[in-house]
Amino acid sequence: MSEATKDATAPAATAGALPAAGTPFTGRLRRPAPYLWLAGSVLLLLFPFYLDRFWLQAGLFAMAAAIGAIGLNLLTGSTGQLSMGHAFFLAVGAYGYCVLAGESSTENGHALTGLGLPSWLAAVLAVLLAGAAGGLFSPIAGRLSGAYLGIATLALIFIGQHVLFNAGSLTGGFNGRPVPPLSLFGFTFDDAEVVVAAVPFQSSEKLWYLGLAALLAGGLFARGVLRGRPGRALNAIRDHRIAAGVMGVPVARYRAGVFVLSSMYAGLAGVLLALVFQRTVPEYFGMILSLEYLAMIVIGGLGSVAGAVIGAAFVSLLPQVLTHYSDSLPLVSAPGTGGIAPGEASRYLYGAAVVAVVLFLPGGIARLKTPGEKKK
Repeated sequence: MSEATKDATAPAATAGALPAAGTPFTGRLRRPAPYLWLAGSVLLLLFPFYLDRFWLQAGLFAMAAAIGAIGLNLLTGSTGQLSMGHAFFLAVGAYGYCVLAGESSTENGHALTGLGLPSWLAAVLAVLLAGAAGGLFSPIAGRLSGAYLGIATLALIFIGQHVLFNAGSLTGGFNGRPVPPLSLFGFTFDDAEVVVAAVPFQSSEKLWYLGLAALLAGGLFARGVLRGRPGRALNAIRDHRIAAGVMGVPVARYRAGVFVLSSMYAGLAGVLLALVFQRTVPEYFGMILSLEYLAMIVIGGLGSVAGAVIGAAFVSLLPQVLTHYSDSLPLVSAPGTGGIAPGEASRYLYGAAVVAVVLFLPGGIARLKTPGEKKK
C-alpha cells in the first residue's frame, strides 16, 4: 500500500472508531425521555419507604383520578363524545364494591345490605357493573354527540345523587357506608401493620403498589386501543363522522362501545377511591367531580394517555398541596378564617390552567417537547 493510500484511509478509519453525529447513539443521548421514565419508575416504587401517609394518600388519589381520566379521554379526547356523567360511573364502582363485598349490618339507623362476596371478586364485579350501567346508556351515547350527549349524561348525575342520598340500605344515606378492605391471594390491604425492610406498611403503603399496577394496566390497554385499528376508527369518528361512516366505520357501534369502556375505567377508579377513602360519601360523586375530570383531560392533552395522567396528577394533587401548605401560602387559609379555602383556590388555579391551555397550548401539557426532541 502506498503512502498516499495510507494517508487517505487513516482519517476514514479514525472516523469509523467513533460514532458520527446523528447516529442512533447520539440520538439516544439527545432524547432523555427513556431515562426520565426509568428514573421516575424507580422513584414511584421507592416512595412507600420514604413518604408519610399524607403524600401516599395524595398519590393514590392521583392514581385513581388518572385511571378515570384515561377512560374519559378515550371517550371525549379520542372519539369527541362529551360526557358530563363520569362521576356517576365512579359512584357505581365505589358503591357496587361496598355492597358486593360488605356484610349486612346496621349503622346510623340504616340497615345496610351486603352480599359478603370475596373482596377481589367484588372489585371485578363492581367494574363490570359500571360497564353494564354504561351499556344501558350506550344506545343513547351511540346516537347523540356534542352538547346533546353532554346534557343527556348530565341527567345521570342528578339521578345518581338522588339514589345515593335516598337508597339508605345500599349507600348508607348522607353519612355513606364503610368500605371493606380488599383481600387478594390471602394478602389484605388494610391498616394491619406489615414490616418491610424495617418500614411499617399499612393500608396506604399496600394500596400504593396495587394502584400502580392498576394504572399501568389501564394505561397500556388504552395505549394499545389507540394505536390499533379501533383507535384509528375512533379518531376518524371524532374528526369527521360522516366520512368515517362512508369508509365503513360503524359509528354508532363504536360510540356505544367506547362509552362502555370509559364507564369501566370510571368503575375501576371508583373502587380504588373507595379503598383509599375507606368510606364512601354520596356528596363526593357530584357534578364538580365530573367537571374536574373534564379539566384533567383538557389540561393534560385530549386523546393522549400520558396527557390524562399528567392532567389527573395536576388537578387532584393541587388541592392536597394547598391544604398541606395553607399556613405558609398567602391568601390561602382554612375555611372560615377569612382567606380563600384550599379547595376553592385550587379550582381557580386549574380553571386558569384550562384557559391557558386552550389559548396557548391546544394539545395540552403532554404535547410539550422534551429538550432533545425535534419538532415535527
